[in-house]
Amino acid sequence: MSLGINSIEELLGDEASDLLEHKCETISKDRLIKPSASYVDEVWYHSDRNNRVLQNLQRLLNNGRLGGTGYLSILPVDQGIEHSAGASFAKNPDYFDPDHIVNLAMEAGCNAVASTFGALASVSRKYAHKIPFVVKINHNELLTYPNNYDQIMFGTIDQAYDMGAAAVGATIYFGSEESNRQIQEVAQAFAYAHELGMATILWCYTRNNAFKVDGVDYHSSADLTGQANHIGTTLGADIVKQKQPTNNGGYKALNSGDSSYGKLDERIYTELSSDHPIDLTRYQVANSFMGRAGLINSGGASGTNDFADAVKTAIINKRAGGMGLISGRKAFQRPLGEGVKLLNMIQDVYLNDDITLA
Repeated sequence: MSLGINSIEELLGDEASDLLEHKCETISKDRLIKPSASYVDEVWYHSDRNNRVLQNLQRLLNNGRLGGTGYLSILPVDQGIEHSAGASFAKNPDYFDPDHIVNLAMEAGCNAVASTFGALASVSRKYAHKIPFVVKINHNELLTYPNNYDQIMFGTIDQAYDMGAAAVGATIYFGSEESNRQIQEVAQAFAYAHELGMATILWCYTRNNAFKVDGVDYHSSADLTGQANHIGTTLGADIVKQKQPTNNGGYKALNSGDSSYGKLDERIYTELSSDHPIDLTRYQVANSFMGRAGLINSGGASGTNDFADAVKTAIINKRAGGMGLISGRKAFQRPLGEGVKLLNMIQDVYLNDDITLA
């Protein structure tokens, strides 16, 4: 049973009116390239992407409960490497087995499943023709002592192609000491993936201890994450994944005192965004070539109010002009039925015609 607008309002509580009735006075929705059933025809058909890339982009958009809407619901389970398997799967040990990962995505009607080379390769003959695979090609690992935060390649584009992947995904830690190398590696990998016909999704994360200023963490500020999206789209990402912004003013904070960092224009804060979460996310969309590269926001860590938080995140993304959500821990760190329910609730937001662009 689909989640209706009354149930959504009840989940949102006191925030319902603010999130469902907000109108963007910053970047007008008329300036955006909007998710739609004809998105591939209207956007990527006019680019340098070859026919096989167009086919795989369309395959991603046609699959699952959101098929034909222009929106995406992706299950990402790469936390076994990124956050360590024990820490990620202790709540639900079934997910040590990749078969359960793919089965959750299929049971929930996701557009695609994203995971590691090893996980998807181990079940590729069983599932690659049933649900689109997004193979993550690089990772950070947490066995090096002391822990070192660097995205390194775990396999090749040819391997992803051979297992029938529809797309490859990669992460760049923009702002880190290793970012220049990561940018070059990912740019080359994405170019080859396009040559072979696979779509590309970039996790555009920021990482630098200097991004925490006077007790405020600006890793998810709209201005810094927006620029990360802009670089990612320039590198050849068809879709960008980004954390939803929690604040703004990263550039301003990093330019305080005697320090000098990057470039900014005050209109970023006064005209192109506001403090409202939908306006902050709209700025991320704008930096993704005004939505030409679809913005999918991450669902975040599992907590005490996962169902309400997931619905809220989806509403902000949809009303800002985003293309969907990529939510993992909130879903797989619970029993199968509850995980399916959570992912279906996210999808119901995108299927609900009462929830429109702000």
